[in-house]
Amino acid sequence: MAKESSEHGSFHSKDYQDPPPAPLFDAVELIKWSFYRALIAEFIATLLFLYITVLTVIGYKSQSDPKNGDACAGVGILGIAWAFGGMIFILVYCTAGISGGHINPAVTFGLFLARKVSMVRAVMYMVAQCLGAICGVALVRAFQKSYYTRYGGGANRLAAGYSTGTGLAAEIIGTFVLVYTVFSATDPKRNARDSHVPVLAPLPIGFAVFMVHLATIPITGTGINPARSLGAAVIFNENIAWDDHWIFWVGPFIGAAIAAFYHQFILRAGAVKALGSFRSQTHV
Repeated sequence: MAKESSEHGSFHSKDYQDPPPAPLFDAVELIKWSFYRALIAEFIATLLFLYITVLTVIGYKSQSDPKNGDACAGVGILGIAWAFGGMIFILVYCTAGISGGHINPAVTFGLFLARKVSMVRAVMYMVAQCLGAICGVALVRAFQKSYYTRYGGGANRLAAGYSTGTGLAAEIIGTFVLVYTVFSATDPKRNARDSHVPVLAPLPIGFAVFMVHLATIPITGTGINPARSLGAAVIFNENIAWDDHWIFWVGPFIGAAIAAFYHQFILRAGAVKALGSFRSQTHV
């Protein structure tokens, strides 16, 4: 009977190990070189992300401008979406082992809510990402002075004909798709059972960014990344870039929070597990 019980218990034992929750405030991180190396990685990755993607947007608008001869030239919306998704794929692949490859304050915020990173790391990541985004767009302006201001600086703004509520909803849903994909692609339970997942993790994340851009470029230009929106708005610095700028912070943060709750407490049943653990302790 004891043997049967042990076998039964081993059958239900987990074949993966969830990492312990990150401390809310971990000052020890501030004296570790690995922490600052991660900040540098987030800064450079976001700089490169904004440089390539905003340059793609400006290039497309200049090539497709009828004044320049061919309204059908350029990469089109599909090419812009590929630029954003492809760069995320590349940069997450390059930096995942150093900083986790967030490259987005909304992703960092969602992981913080799920206790994957501490408050110190989350805040400093967001600062590094925003500074990197500003520097990346500044490089675009330096290299494209003649086109940058003329074609809107790659800044996010609510398109004509769409209400503020529609723009906000687009940012919430788009960011939910992205952050939900991040949680799913990096889930330790899935990684343990599907050995190929860690290698492929950057692919679904980049593809999620690509798909969201296809859907929301016509509405908001697609933010889903507050650092991306802030960097473009700061360097362009025209009223049209700031009028509805709050959408590109509130929307992504709400979307990230919903995705974190959905994954942790619905799919992973965090609340049910906690309640079960509490009940088992009270019966001992």
